[in-house]
Amino acid sequence: MPSNLPSSEPAAPMRDAQFVRVAETQREPLSFFIDGREVFALQGDTLLTAVLMQQRRVRESEFSGAPRAGFCLIGACQDCWMRTEAGMRLRACSTLVTEGMRVVTRLADVASAADVASDVASVATVASAAAATTTNGDTQ
Repeated sequence: MPSNLPSSEPAAPMRDAQFVRVAETQREPLSFFIDGREVFALQGDTLLTAVLMQQRRVRESEFSGAPRAGFCLIGACQDCWMRTEAGMRLRACSTLVTEGMRVVTRLADVASAADVASDVASVATVASAAAATTTNGDTQ
């Protein structure tokens, strides 16, 4: 009688990629880099699609190190943020992959802490400007 309990037999090997392309295979190819490794995508692929065609995760959580692969896949959540090697944040589900794009899956692999600090400072400046604006649009 078959059992639904875990087996001591080795499981079937896991695929390297999370996604498998089944349509639109005739678009022009392009190359980009994930963690310094050259990989290939097709023109018109989002970064999320392109990365998950290569591996099972988009990034590692900056808080726990746990693998993240996107959640909603439509831009409604915040789970697919990635960074370029230069530190720029990209939303993988709504950013088209471009020829030569260089992304990292771990925050520790960003080119330099100065780039990240600059990104944080930019966000702080925008937040400060927003706080200075009242609800009717007048500045204080």
